[in-house]
Amino acid sequence: MRVITLCGSSKFKEQFEQANAYLTLQGNIVISVAFFEQSDGFELTKEQAELLGELHFRKIDISDEIFVIDVDGYIGNSTRREIQYAEEKGKAIRYYSSAKIPSSVLM
Repeated sequence: MRVITLCGSSKFKEQFEQANAYLTLQGNIVISVAFFEQSDGFELTKEQAELLGELHFRKIDISDEIFVIDVDGYIGNSTRREIQYAEEKGKAIRYYSSAKIPSSVLM
């Protein structure tokens, strides 16, 4: 059983849910984002955004690996920082674009 943190843009809500289901059904503990501010149109204050960023780093700290939601190769600045942080901590990194997620898991 591995602990995996999902990383990526919150505009990819459907892909986060798909990856969460896929990885959970493989017997992993999956940690995701708290909510999807970009998909759901929620505006964060600067302080809230900084807090969420720090919380996500702590999620990475307690994980064995990260799973990057990189739809069509898109990786934003925050996700780049998370990937760099995970690399510095020696965490394994996998990518949504490389995963073979079966259609039976599609939401």
